[in-house]
Amino acid sequence: MNYVLTLVADRARTTLDAATIAAVSDAITAGPPDILAPGEAADLPCPAPPSPETLAAILGARPIDAFCLPAKGRRKRLLTADMDSTIITAEVIDELAAEAGIGAEIAAITARSMAGEIDFADALRARVARLGGTRLIALDRVAARLRSTEGARELIATMRAEGAVTALVSGGFSYFTAQIAERLGFSAHFANHLQDDGAALTGAVAEPVLDRDAKARILRQLAASHAIPLAATMAIGDGANDLAMLKTAGLGIAFRAKPVVAQAAEARITHGSLRAALFAQGYHLSEFRE
Repeated sequence: MNYVLTLVADRARTTLDAATIAAVSDAITAGPPDILAPGEAADLPCPAPPSPETLAAILGARPIDAFCLPAKGRRKRLLTADMDSTIITAEVIDELAAEAGIGAEIAAITARSMAGEIDFADALRARVARLGGTRLIALDRVAARLRSTEGARELIATMRAEGAVTALVSGGFSYFTAQIAERLGFSAHFANHLQDDGAALTGAVAEPVLDRDAKARILRQLAASHAIPLAATMAIGDGANDLAMLKTAGLGIAFRAKPVVAQAAEARITHGSLRAALFAQGYHLSEFRE
């Protein structure tokens, strides 16, 4: 069998039961299933990727994600991950705007930028300019309430335990990526730098802006510096500025992504947590680390 179909259920809303596994297995002429996590995830060896229509006919609207990857080279040696709305649950710039009393205005620009409707770098500069005068203490308040996405800690710890390089690559800000990277155990972090005068933000961001092209470039540079083939890399993100990185990686996963990203990505986590990115690589629950 040249491929493996991985089914991952949103364990909070449904169960991946034996009947479902059997139905999918019969439809795709799969080999014996490998249960990665009882009731949550299973691998099904198969001769070719099944059509979306075949899976939809069996799974229907149930919250179950499906990944079909070549059987060889599933475990990746480099991970680059977006931060906002991927590794953490919030959009940091929107949280900063809320502190400055302009939350709704900035959130609207963020949404358009992440959907690919406006240029990311221009949108970032415009939003940061509106944050000029925001006291630096506001950054501390925002950082204190940031929460990691379910499965993020397991994803990073497990891949690092297997020797993978893990990098947080964000179009957000280094003040926050530094803290999130340390909190979750990333090997490295890359982000934009907010300018300040020692007491408040000036309304400027250091140039050049880390945008979609920069994210892809960082992935390639990390792979080259660690002698890792691009086929052995994985990227995860949710917004339009992640698309180039997702397409550059050997495996690009759109995580609860904007429509333009979900449609273009090779793989999607629509229902489950970031644990699904481990199951997609063939990890068993017993191998997870925290």
